[in-house]
Amino acid sequence: MRHEQRCDIASGHIATIEYGSKQTADLTVVFLHGWLDNAASFETVMNELHSIAPNLHLCAIDLPGHGFSSHKNGSNFYPFHDYIDDVYQFLANLSPNRLVLVGHSLGALIASCYSAAFPEQISGLVQIEGYGPLAEPSQDTVTRLREGVLSRQRVRRKPMRAMQSQQEAIERRAKVNQLDAALIAPIVKRGLIEVEHGWQWRHDVKLQSQSLYRMSLEHAAEFRQQVTVSQLVILGEQGFSYLQSFQNDASDSTQIEMIEGGHHCHLQAPFRVANLIFGLVNKI
Repeated sequence: MRHEQRCDIASGHIATIEYGSKQTADLTVVFLHGWLDNAASFETVMNELHSIAPNLHLCAIDLPGHGFSSHKNGSNFYPFHDYIDDVYQFLANLSPNRLVLVGHSLGALIASCYSAAFPEQISGLVQIEGYGPLAEPSQDTVTRLREGVLSRQRVRRKPMRAMQSQQEAIERRAKVNQLDAALIAPIVKRGLIEVEHGWQWRHDVKLQSQSLYRMSLEHAAEFRQQVTVSQLVILGEQGFSYLQSFQNDASDSTQIEMIEGGHHCHLQAPFRVANLIFGLVNKI
């Protein structure tokens, strides 16, 4: 049975979409979505996985600032590392069950770093169109800081504009993500709020600023090496090409699967993704 809940954390609350019961399950799968998406990103995958394994507890969250979760207070932006703390608080109150983390894009970066830092909490890791934290050469650090601060100024000055209809918003996102409108529609609808003159995005506009800091290549490699749990990486054949280069560096314990689709391949092939996740769960 599908249901929605909210969980309090220090900065507000995190909203969830859940299937199954954490009281009767012995394993919980937690789904972390990508940047400017929300928990609806995993609706079709969870529905397929629930059909395959109704005894599992499935829980997709809206990351802070996204979907129905609360925004950060005041002028607080969304540095990557804060998501680790948010997820820690959430998981502490979620379930005593064994946990598998499934992340897409930004969610994959969060899930991989969390699994490295807290291996005692996690039994399995699935990364969809992601493999460890984003990184860049250390010589780019100063430029990153400068551009990040300037982007915050642009976000603060950016006016809020309304769209005339939900369909307009769906078509915009479909074009940006190169997806059929029907596939992206659930994410868009959960990410909209009706205002006096139309529809606006529900997410916190501060999410659209650039990062002030990104890990060095050496730091990111250390995180990937510290992931010791059973791990599955799912990449879209037309997804981010740079991710495919990691196949040569992956450990023997990391299963890498190429599937049809692009960066949102889990929307394009939900049955295939659900079966791959179920395969990992069966190995635990």
